[in-house]
Amino acid sequence: MFLANLVPHFVNGISGNPFPGLSSPFINVWWALFNGVVGFLLFRAGNLTAGDNLSLICFFAGVAAMSSFLSMRFVHKHKA
Repeated sequence: MFLANLVPHFVNGISGNPFPGLSSPFINVWWALFNGVVGFLLFRAGNLTAGDNLSLICFFAGVAAMSSFLSMRFVHKHKA
């Protein structure tokens, strides 16, 4: 979840776009960095390895689920 949430905050932050709502680009870059650190720590704590297929499937399913949720949640962010 944290690693999936890193991407939109980072991309919008470094592009100079507010996201979501009124968060400044600077704040979004810091949210992205926070998400990256937490995601990395959780990834390491989970001891995911290439040989553990079930864990990798769960990891990528989580990224896919969170990415899908975010895409549906923010589809109307510019309409208000």
